Amino acid sequence: MDKEVEDVIDKIRIFRKEKKIYILTLSVDSGISRSHLFYIESKKTIPSLETLAKIAHAMNLHLKDFFI
Repeated sequence: MDKEVEDVIDKIRIFRKEKKIYILTLSVDSGISRSHLFYIESKKTIPSLETLAKIAHAMNLHLKDFFI
């Protein structure tokens, strides 16, 4: 896995924890299964741009926030 991809995944986890959002809550709000979110945060799978957009929207972020 590329360093850039790992950085994006790390930001997902950081933003989620800063906002005190549980994975289950993020799952419901984003429409992404809890297990898929777990695999993303565990760096076992790479999220698509569509998935990143859903996660960003559910956390009231912009997609670009994951890449800055």
